[in-house]
Amino acid sequence: MLKVAWTESYVLPLPPNHRFPMSKYEVLPEQLLHEGTITDANIFRPEKIERDLVLLTHTAEYLRRLETLSLSPAEVRRTGFPLSHAVVDREFHIVNGTVACARYALVNGIAMNIAGGTHHAFTDRGAGFCLLNDMAVAANILLAEGSVRQVLIVDLDVHQGDGTAEIFAGNPNVFTFSMHGEKNYPLEKQMSDLDIPLPDFTGDDVYLHTLEESLKMLIDRVQPDFVFYQAGVDILETDQLGRLSVSREGCRRRDRIVLTAARNNRIPITVSMGGGYSREFRDIIEAHANTFRVAQEIFG
Repeated sequence: MLKVAWTESYVLPLPPNHRFPMSKYEVLPEQLLHEGTITDANIFRPEKIERDLVLLTHTAEYLRRLETLSLSPAEVRRTGFPLSHAVVDREFHIVNGTVACARYALVNGIAMNIAGGTHHAFTDRGAGFCLLNDMAVAANILLAEGSVRQVLIVDLDVHQGDGTAEIFAGNPNVFTFSMHGEKNYPLEKQMSDLDIPLPDFTGDDVYLHTLEESLKMLIDRVQPDFVFYQAGVDILETDQLGRLSVSREGCRRRDRIVLTAARNNRIPITVSMGGGYSREFRDIIEAHANTFRVAQEIFG
């Protein structure tokens, strides 16, 4: 049975010109429940992660300053959040959602977090609406426990997974793959194990062919026994911040490529939600919902 982590929502700041006040983190699970893609039995609400587990990835000094709200004004601006105990606390729950999903996926093949994908968080700082790196924390825990030996992170958000790349730079047990908009945030990119920067207005055909060929190559080369998938939907042509031209159907086909590859190769996979900033709220919800629908089709 597909397990889905649902963290209590905090209404996050939205990019300029957004016309909707709702949080996708609340609307998406309600939509999935309403249409029957998932039921209450699929959902769990993660507890707050233990601090010592976060320290496998993030520095003690950064964690202390985050918990005490002692970041400088410049550091707070870089995160994009009006920093508060509620925001920080929610991040600890989100991270544990991905950790719990990873442990569940080891047994059942897949689990999904209706949040997460916080790939701009570095070892010692936050950025881009990311305070703690959920996939990195989960990967380091699995490696420390000896549950896995080789992790592949597939980051298909339109923004490069710069924090993830920094955290695992030089780590042979984690291969970081980021396919992102070449001219998009962050301005200063880090070096993933494989970066594929895409030009503005890249559409379905080029995007999907590039992904399919790259993923085949990586599974053969890396031989992962676990995959973390960052499934941001800001690659959509309707996205206000994305600059790519992938259709909603193209985004669905992207998810099918990744999830089918994991299923066919018997590699456990955990999915984190990532970004999405289309002007029409329905575009965001439908694209994210498609990821869960495809997962149920393939793994259900």
